[in-house]
Amino acid sequence: MMMNRKGKVGNAFCHLYLIILSLIAFFPLVWILLCSVKASGELTSNPTRFLPKHFTLDNFTHVIQDLGFAKNIGNSLFIAIITTCIAIVISSMAAYGIVRFFPKLGSIMSKVLVATYMFPPILLAIPYSMVMAKLGLVNTRIGLIIVYLSFSVPYAVWMLVGFFKTVPLGIEEAARVDGANKFQTFVQIVLPLVMPGIVATAIYTFINAWNEFLYSLILITSTDKMTVSVALKSLQGAEILNWGDMMAASTLVVVPSVIFFMFIQNKIAGGMTDGAVK
Repeated sequence: MMMNRKGKVGNAFCHLYLIILSLIAFFPLVWILLCSVKASGELTSNPTRFLPKHFTLDNFTHVIQDLGFAKNIGNSLFIAIITTCIAIVISSMAAYGIVRFFPKLGSIMSKVLVATYMFPPILLAIPYSMVMAKLGLVNTRIGLIIVYLSFSVPYAVWMLVGFFKTVPLGIEEAARVDGANKFQTFVQIVLPLVMPGIVATAIYTFINAWNEFLYSLILITSTDKMTVSVALKSLQGAEILNWGDMMAASTLVVVPSVIFFMFIQNKIAGGMTDGAVK
């Protein structure tokens, strides 16, 4: 009886602790969202006021129409989606090939990949810039996509290797007995089984491409091809910082990713759990 009471008290404290952490994590997002619908005068005169005194969408209208932020969002969406699609196609086939045909190579690749992530991305900025300049891909979306793929694909392969290891070899052999070839077995049998892992890897790749700042700042020079991360930074670099525009732009950048992540979090959790079970 005493143990059950202690267990209930412990669970209550755990839930309370998680609720407090959730509030701390979501408070900045809620604050940005509320500030984005405040008038500019209200932000400067009473910046600590939590709820808006007068609800307005003027900040969003100014950011999207006058500052051309919609174009920047389109650029980031295009680059992130293309990067994610190509990375998933390449990494899925590569991870499957490593697991089924080159298991020792997969172990070596994992160690090398983890070692490379110890170095900061700035070390590759100059080599990437030189290569893209020689290829004539500076200030192009294709050049930026190639750069993103160069560090997205290896990490995606490393993530998917763990998921493909969970697929029993007997299932593939049974499909071969039923007349399926290697490609049909891969597409119709294996991929559906590791779909949670593919979704988790795709979301991770998309968010990294969406939020990336350094290479887009270096390789993209024209404003019409600028991504949202660089466009958001350009607002901060203005002579007169408009906090309403900054909050509205931040909302446009952050909130869609958060909402999308909330919808697919079950897929991600399932994929990570399946990939962790060997």
